[in-house]
Amino acid sequence: MPELPEVEVSRQGIAPWLVGQTVTRVVVRNPRLRWPIPAEIQQLVGCPIASVQRRAKYLLLRSTLGTAILHLGMSGKLRVLPVGTPAEKHDHVDIELGNGQLLRLNDPRRFGALLWTSGDPLHHGLLATLGPEPLTDAFDGAYLHQRSRRKHSAIKPWLMDNHLVVGVGNIYANEALFAAGIDPRRAASALSPDECDRLVLEIKTVLERAIRQGGTTLRDFTRADGRPGYFVQELQVYGRAGEGCRRCGHPLESLRQGQRTTVFCPHCQR
Repeated sequence: MPELPEVEVSRQGIAPWLVGQTVTRVVVRNPRLRWPIPAEIQQLVGCPIASVQRRAKYLLLRSTLGTAILHLGMSGKLRVLPVGTPAEKHDHVDIELGNGQLLRLNDPRRFGALLWTSGDPLHHGLLATLGPEPLTDAFDGAYLHQRSRRKHSAIKPWLMDNHLVVGVGNIYANEALFAAGIDPRRAASALSPDECDRLVLEIKTVLERAIRQGGTTLRDFTRADGRPGYFVQELQVYGRAGEGCRRCGHPLESLRQGQRTTVFCPHCQR
């Protein structure tokens, strides 16, 4: 599943092609995604795209009349292509632009979404209750420590709760906890203020590095230009269960937490 870095890389890739361009046509080949694509999406036609923003894993295509809310789901991809490029299997939506290009949504599993709101998208039901962005000042050690009090669930699945902080998905939670030297099985309430400071720093660091590397290519993700992300080459623990820790050489262990795989070093992470 594309996580925050992959979505941000997609935003950076498509924004130069979309911002300032007028939508000339919206072609919906299959409206049956995670939620049906509303007919109101056609309100984009004739409107210039004012900005392409990201909130959590949602992309916001803002126009004068409203905002298209895009989510890539489990396997969605966005490509910028010339108008007239033949559609292939699972190419569900084209947003055609006045510059002769189109934004194409391909989604084999159809868990993605394309929705429309004429109001403030940050007040939309899908976005209104989300936690802070991890790369902003609103997410700091003091915030994490305050939220962790009396929270007895394990640290790693807790970090993946979008009501706590958005965009820290499975890959990056594994990597940040390893970098911070924190055992993912510990109760969140056991975190000290210093550990919270260190963990927040490592979350920000790993996400920023992943964005610079173009994201992580695991199964489905490629960048908007079709090239893969390269952060997979820097993964320290995720996907490496049974291999030697790159710090100490001890075999990495794995377990299931919240139906997701956690990989960690029992020697380096306390």
